[in-house]
Amino acid sequence: MKTFHCGSLVPGCEWHTRADSEADIVARTVDHLRQSHGETIIRPSIVEQIKARIGDEKDAA
Repeated sequence: MKTFHCGSLVPGCEWHTRADSEADIVARTVDHLRQSHGETIIRPSIVEQIKARIGDEKDAA
């Protein structure tokens, strides 16, 4: 499972998400940036920054 915390990109933001794929994380994060932070243009550099901040969630078993 992959995780992303928006606060790692936008200081102070508490939003986070998790999904099985990096593509799902990026899509959810782009939607969040548009809806919550008013971003209208998502540049490739932002997508790369999102990807660089995606982490792997350890299985709790």
